[in-house]
Amino acid sequence: MTLRLEKDGAIARLSIDRAEKRNAFTQVMWEQFPVLLGDAMADDAIKVLILHSAAPGIFSAGADIAEFGAGALDPDWRTRNQAAIARAQIELARAPKPVIAAIDGVCVGGGCGLAIACDMRVASATSRFGITPAKLGLVYSLHDTKLLVDLVGPAQAKRILFTAQLLDAAEAARIGLVEIIAADPLGEAMALATTIAEASSHSVRETKKIVRRILDGQADDDSETQALFAGAFTGADFQEGVSAFLEKRKARF
Repeated sequence: MTLRLEKDGAIARLSIDRAEKRNAFTQVMWEQFPVLLGDAMADDAIKVLILHSAAPGIFSAGADIAEFGAGALDPDWRTRNQAAIARAQIELARAPKPVIAAIDGVCVGGGCGLAIACDMRVASATSRFGITPAKLGLVYSLHDTKLLVDLVGPAQAKRILFTAQLLDAAEAARIGLVEIIAADPLGEAMALATTIAEASSHSVRETKKIVRRILDGQADDDSETQALFAGAFTGADFQEGVSAFLEKRKARF
């Protein structure tokens, strides 16, 4: 199995397990990814998902170039491949629950595309990042380019895409491609996920919706966002949060 989903309490882990090929994604893996992602999102017990490699020292080398090179001249295969990749990236970027990428080692191409579609990234100091369509004469999709621009700004996105060079973890953190550098990225991601899982799922979920609206270009409140704000005051999580504060105890959401 090259992808697997494991659930432990409120946290799920989606593992990439093809280390012998540097976790390169095949067509089957791109098609499998949103199915497993959807499983985690549909499970009410799961509050946070972590995307990581099953083996240390490699996150993902992106698309399987051998398979891609063989199929790229077939219009039908190319259409299926592009559709599968787009579905994986878009559904990950718009997943309703928080997703954290735990990155150790090389994170390039489509692997980096998956990482930037997550809500946050925790990386080891030895990680390397790059998006390299310019090395193959290809063009990055608008959706994925926007994800990159949203994270690092247009000039840094151009530098990454124009040069196809790899960035070390320190540089990636400096420009906003990575949020946290840790000696044990999976352990740090688990700790972060635990903290998020202890917060109000309602607050986290609705805040993620609002951030997505902002990234999609919305600048002012509308009736829906005003309703989200007002409706929270009558919700069970608000009642529990206030009770916990007054009783000087930890909230149990």
